[in-house]
Amino acid sequence: MAETWRFIETEPLDAFTNMAVDEAVLESVAAGECPPTIRFYRWNPPGITIGYFQKINKEIDIDACRKNGVDVVRRLTGGRAVLHQHELTYSVIVPENNPRVAGTVLQSYLAISRGLLAGLKNLGVEGQLVEGTSVKGQSTAACFDAPSWYELVVSGRKLVGSAQTRKMGVLLQHGSIIIDADNDLLFSILKFSSEKVRNAARQRFSQKATCLAAEMAEKPDFYKVVNAFKSGFAAGLDVELCDGELTEKEKSRALELADKKYSTDQWNYKR
Repeated sequence: MAETWRFIETEPLDAFTNMAVDEAVLESVAAGECPPTIRFYRWNPPGITIGYFQKINKEIDIDACRKNGVDVVRRLTGGRAVLHQHELTYSVIVPENNPRVAGTVLQSYLAISRGLLAGLKNLGVEGQLVEGTSVKGQSTAACFDAPSWYELVVSGRKLVGSAQTRKMGVLLQHGSIIIDADNDLLFSILKFSSEKVRNAARQRFSQKATCLAAEMAEKPDFYKVVNAFKSGFAAGLDVELCDGELTEKEKSRALELADKKYSTDQWNYKR
């Protein structure tokens, strides 16, 4: 019998609040106050998240972000920088001993990737799971520059980027399903030693990353993507997704985390 998980779709939020909501849900799942949760979300304004171990001043042009109206925030999870703009972002938050995701980091990545793969198939896009990293030669601070274990590629190009952490006995994996790409904006806010290096990196990147609009020959409706991946996660993880909302406690905790953690220089610059 399929296990029942909570499904939440939140309204578009700024980068600091989006990261805060994920952590607030993680805390409520850890406390046993809420069931395993899959959350879908968007960003307003656009945001760039950096991996937990990245150095923001080394990787990101903060002045360019301000000029372009792009929020910058550090994630709880590792990996490289991601521009969140025209995409569906997902998070899977579940006790790490849950049989649907139990095992090593790679085993849980595989389980969640099956749901992502099913979502792509629902859109008529044939994806493949990468078995092994392909970071060879030159790469940039951008997440979509190369796939990692059990991430999704289409025709050899990365379409979904994910990152995972485990805290308080709970697994948090979130990731970006790119609907339409703006590589010019992405490469204008990453740091490079020269314009020549920037242009070369952008050209290489366009050969390594793709998006749904490119693979489907048109930009799909957002809610078509939502429905495809909601069904995909349910099938891939063998769970029943029950529509829900954030609790009042989660909302309050998210506001606190956004204000006192994710929007602070102490967190984002690791001061």
